[in-house]
This record gives sequence, C-alpha cells and structure tokens, in this order.
Amino acid sequence: MMRFWIDDQQIEAQTTITILEAALSAGIRIPTLCHHPALESYGSCRLCTVEIEKNGKKRFVTACNYPVEDGLAVRTATPAVLDIRRMIAELLLSRCPKEKQIQNLASEYGVIEPRFKLEEEKCILCGLCCRVCGEMVGVFAINFQNRGTDRSVGAPYGELSEDCIACGACSLVCPTSAISTQRNIFPLTAEDIIRIEEEHLSGERDADLGVCSELFAARTEIQGQDGGVVTSLLARCLDKGVIDAAVVVYQKENNGGRAAAVDDIEGVIKAKGTKYVRVSALAPLIDALRGGKRRVAVVGTPCQIRVIRKLEQLDYFKDEFPDAEIFLVGLFCFESFDYRRLRAHAKGLLGIDIEDADKIQIAKGRYIATLDEMEHSCSVRELEKDIREGCRFCNDLVSRLADISIGSVGSAEGYSSVIVRSEKGKKLLDGLSFCREKAVREDIVKLARMKRRNADRNLERIRKGLESSQSINPS
Repeated sequence: MMRFWIDDQQIEAQTTITILEAALSAGIRIPTLCHHPALESYGSCRLCTVEIEKNGKKRFVTACNYPVEDGLAVRTATPAVLDIRRMIAELLLSRCPKEKQIQNLASEYGVIEPRFKLEEEKCILCGLCCRVCGEMVGVFAINFQNRGTDRSVGAPYGELSEDCIACGACSLVCPTSAISTQRNIFPLTAEDIIRIEEEHLSGERDADLGVCSELFAARTEIQGQDGGVVTSLLARCLDKGVIDAAVVVYQKENNGGRAAAVDDIEGVIKAKGTKYVRVSALAPLIDALRGGKRRVAVVGTPCQIRVIRKLEQLDYFKDEFPDAEIFLVGLFCFESFDYRRLRAHAKGLLGIDIEDADKIQIAKGRYIATLDEMEHSCSVRELEKDIREGCRFCNDLVSRLADISIGSVGSAEGYSSVIVRSEKGKKLLDGLSFCREKAVREDIVKLARMKRRNADRNLERIRKGLESSQSINPS
C-alpha cells in the first residue's frame, strides 16, 4: 500500500498509477490537452505540470506520466506551477489564436493578449490524433513529420493517405479544429455524413441502411460474385459511354488485391469476384483523372467510399479536376482481412491455398472457398485474428454514402441486393438488363445493426475517455 499526498490530501493506492490518475480519483483537477486515458501517456502539452517533493527535494514533473510513490507530496497549484501553465497557455494562444478551447484555457490563466508573435496555426501538436490512429484503431495513417519549428502532423510525405479509413476517431480526440481541415486524411463526423447525404443522395433516410430510393435483389447474365450486378453494370456503362473508366480490384498474388483503373469491358470482367481485402482506390482514381478520364466509376468498400466523399466535401476534385464526374459503387462489407495472415491461417483450416480458389464468399457466418467445384469452409469466427486493423471501428455495412450499394446479404443465392441512393446511381442502372426480385430488408438490417454495435463499443472507449478528460478540463 502506497501513501502519498496531493494538495495536503492523503491518498492511498495499491497499484502504481500516475499522479493525474490519482488526482482524478480524488476529485482534484489538473488540466491537460494531450491526455486520453485509453492511450499511452505522452506529456507533450506540459499543461499538467505539478510540483513534487520527496525527501526534502522539490521539482516539476508532468502528472500524466509520472507514477506516484510512497511518501510523495504533490502540489498542483503553487504560484510556480501556475506561472508555468500561464506561460504554456500564452504560447498556445500565440500559436492558435482562433481556437476556442485555447482561448478558454488562456482566459482561465488570465492571458488575454499574448506577448508573442501571432501565428495562424490550428494544430497544437498534442499527438492525440496520431496515437488514437495507431494505438487504438491500428491503422497508423497519420503521424508527426519533421522537427523543431517545422514539426507538423499529417500523412507520410504530405501525400493523400491510402491507409486512412475515414473512421473519424482522430476527429473525436482532436482538441482544436485542426484535424477537420486536413486534406490528406479523411475523418468523417456525424455532421459530415448528414451534409454529404443532403448534397449527394436522394430518397428516404433509413436509420439502418442510410438514404434509399430503391432496394431490390438482382441477377444479371454475367456470372460474377452472386448476381454479377457490379460487373454487368460497369461493362454496360463503359459500352454506352456513361463512364470512360472504372476503378476495380484485381486478385494479386501474395497480396490479395490491387486496385486499377480500366477502360474496357475485358478489364472489368477480369476483376469480377469479391476479394475481402481492403485496397485503396484513391491512387488509381487520381491517376485516371490525371490521365484525362472524366467520368469514372469507383468500386469500393464503405471505408473507401467515405474517403472519396470526404475529398469531395473538401472540394479536392472540384479544385483539381473541375469537369470530372465520379460515380461511387459501394460494396457491402462486414470486415476485411489481412491477406497474408488469412492465407496462412486458411491453409491450415481449409486444406487449400486460397490463392488457387475459383471463388471466395462469406455467407451465413462461414468463409467459403470454392476450388474445382468443391467448397471448403470454416466459421468466420475462426478467422478473428486475421481481420484488418481498423475494421472494428467501422460502423457501415452497406456503403451508406455510395451512389449505389451492392452486396449478397438480403438476397437469395445467385442474386445481389441493390440499394439505389442517388440520381447517379439510377444513371448507372439505367438500361441494365437484370432479373429483379425482392430483397429481404430485415436480413440486411440485422447485420448492419450488428456491425454498428461492434463499432460503437470500440468508439465508446474513446468517448468515455473524452468525458473523463472533460471532467478535469471543464470548458
């Protein structure tokens, strides 16, 4: 049992905790900007500086990452401590003079006008976005770059991120507006999604399936995945000149998938079939636009559809390719896999190399690989460790922001469920020959709700941490 004091209040602890944790449990406020209880302590903002004393020796430490010790005396608000925080607040205000939370912090410490040269920054370099993306989501799409006065946060080399899944975790933890103005990563908030739906989609808003104007099951003459709707749709649109290129995913040896832009029907046919891997569609889309293509359809999973919608919201395509028209064909996706891990694991479970499979599908909770007309399957639960990082933070099964969404859930064998969401979606379908049946909405909703619940549980860890931080940082 350790006994220590914070502001003359005796506290006991059986396990090693930080000064900040001990203070919080005792109801003692220590301000922070870079701390989140679900993330490893970082100590970059220095705002949680306190004075400690042990064996007659005093010094200043950051409370978020300094462990309590038996006999330690902590003082959180001495004149010297307040002077340090006041200086930090003044420096932050001079760096980010228009940020509301920084203004409130500075005001609390009596800083109205900083003495230093004003900058026009929004980011305080707290690192919360980088850490939540890496430590919790597991994607590592964003990190610190450069050193000293050139230090900043962004995607590698300042390029558009091909790793960001637009989950929005970074926007939840960012204490300023900095993350929302990034143009190379793509955090979507609930407000962003509503604006995108209002601007791009048409139909009735369904709480579980998003904006829908039509829902049905379809089967085409082309034998693709399930009803072959995606393949047939793209082939017809290329043939009729509705689009002049399509971004699709090919099977790639040892990697599972490779996205590429194609401009002929043969290229579309070669790409048929679901890969169950996450592949960025961004690079081939931009390459196609730079190469002169102006009407491009993109086939992607929900995370890739969100990325492109965020870029549209930031006016990226409007600025770079003002005459471009992009059609978004979203796929249903519960989760994707790390192909190398999956391939090795599935070989032991199924007895075949999935690289050789003629068809792969997930149906009724089973992963099914067909080889030489023989099915080899296992429970999806057995592949839990092979799921890609970040998928557990995605709450979108049905590509809610696409122009048209297509998947196998909710339709009979050999059919695809189709959700039309926009005028562009109708344009893609116009004139396509297919056999139409009723889709079972309840089956889609059941799985969609399950995915949303799973994601909400993971995001709740972030939200609870924010509530905890707010209790020691009241605005």
